[in-house]
Amino acid sequence: MNEELPQEKCDRWAEAKSFLRDIVETIVLVLIIYGLVSLGFLQFRVIQTSMEPNFHDGQRLVVNKLAYRLHPPERGDVIIFHPPTNPEKEYIKRVIGLPGEEVKIEKGQVFINGHPLKETYIAYPDQRSWGPAIVGEDEYFVLGDNRPNSSDSRSWGVLPRKNIIGKAWLSFWPPQKWGLVPHYTFVSG
Repeated sequence: MNEELPQEKCDRWAEAKSFLRDIVETIVLVLIIYGLVSLGFLQFRVIQTSMEPNFHDGQRLVVNKLAYRLHPPERGDVIIFHPPTNPEKEYIKRVIGLPGEEVKIEKGQVFINGHPLKETYIAYPDQRSWGPAIVGEDEYFVLGDNRPNSSDSRSWGVLPRKNIIGKAWLSFWPPQKWGLVPHYTFVSG
């Protein structure tokens, strides 16, 4: 007693199967894209005021975790990292000293290999002195832009490269701060 289904029922069943397959394919594709994006990027929320006036408490950034697989960090890069003194936390600072360089700070003026660094983004200068010291291999000297209010390499030493999570790439919140994170080219004095 095998009855054939009318053509109309067969067409509806084929449409339903096709619709379900499309939904499953879409969900799988979204999960794959999400996984790939999360491997290369992460969201970071700025906490505190150590990077003012350039980055503010509560500001949200997209961090490129793949940037330093192609080339090492450069002076002026804003990076997200785990500080050596507290690997559970994530900090944001600017790369100032590169491996092999001598860093010295005299009354707030940064010197790299004896040459003054012109930092146009500093709104809150600091009069403290530090160093001199040579940055080791695979290490970086990092400073906050708000020098009087920053826990950075002056406090806890150089940053090992292995602690770097990625490069701050894009600001997306608040909306008035939307845009690419600027990179400064440094000129010796």
